[in-house]
Amino acid sequence: MSTANKVRKLSMAEAISEGIGQEMARDERVFVMGEDIGKYGGIFSATTGLLDQFGPERIMDTPISETGFMGAAIGAAAEGLRPISELMFVDFFGVCFDQIYNHLAKNTYMSGGACKFPVVITTGIGGGYNDAAQHSQCLYAMFAHVPGLKVVVPSNAYDAKGLMIQAIRDDNPVVFMYHKGIMGLSWMSYFEGSTNEVPAEPYTIPFGQAKVVRDGKDLTIVTLSQMVQKSVLAADKLAAEGIEAEIIDLRTLVPLDKETVLRSVAKTGRLLVADEDYLSFGVSGEIAAIVAEQLNHLQLKAPVRRLAVPDVPIPFSRPLEQFAIPQVDAIAAEARALMQLTLD
Repeated sequence: MSTANKVRKLSMAEAISEGIGQEMARDERVFVMGEDIGKYGGIFSATTGLLDQFGPERIMDTPISETGFMGAAIGAAAEGLRPISELMFVDFFGVCFDQIYNHLAKNTYMSGGACKFPVVITTGIGGGYNDAAQHSQCLYAMFAHVPGLKVVVPSNAYDAKGLMIQAIRDDNPVVFMYHKGIMGLSWMSYFEGSTNEVPAEPYTIPFGQAKVVRDGKDLTIVTLSQMVQKSVLAADKLAAEGIEAEIIDLRTLVPLDKETVLRSVAKTGRLLVADEDYLSFGVSGEIAAIVAEQLNHLQLKAPVRRLAVPDVPIPFSRPLEQFAIPQVDAIAAEARALMQLTLD
């Protein structure tokens, strides 16, 4: 096997860093900035090794000033560069959201298409490791709600590299959200399904193409990010009981692959949406609404069920955090309950 076609197993952090590095080598306009992304390699290792390759002029450690460096990314993009700006925790979006939703998301529209803003915002999401209410949220629905932003949420290393390269090459702003619990970090327990085979050469995965992770005939589980790994484990439990669950990994929220979701639910007749974001006004409600609007009562065998974080801050206490964030057993229990429901 040639080096160009070599496939190795990488963690999600390694795959993201490799994808960024390959695009930086290909296109000198690409650069990265954020807090601790240089010598430290990013708190979640998404830029490990890049400072040694490209130097401090292209791997730029910034002050703790999210508003400042998000604004700098917008200006750099307007002048023809292709910045990657790391917002360390998605929970910190509040201090720079004006830059993101009032400027980055809208300036192409406000300029009548005259200006492009190819900015990639990378950010860590999710809980499960007792980091409490201000460092454990997902919040992707808040970004997906804003017109002008593309939203990418990979669940494994292969997808992460392909989607990252696609994001960097896109002429629109992209929010690239990685769950800390599937980055493959040595200091954090994580789900092994996220570390998988990744080609050495650059490749892209088009936005708006969900993936059927597991085929099934009895119900559909629509999910994303770390909940994909949890859903696969739940499906293994269900299979032992004679229930075959089909699992859909959305991969991207904007654009959203409605067709794959509808095709699967039309086949199985039952839908469970498993989400680590908050229950109200989020992804689970959007998917449920799409299915309710597009499929008729003859195609649905049961009401849609949703499993997500209740509308409370993520607790610091491990037992309470495990209760609030959906776990494998909770997904399996919701699926069993769904199998008992009918629309009659």
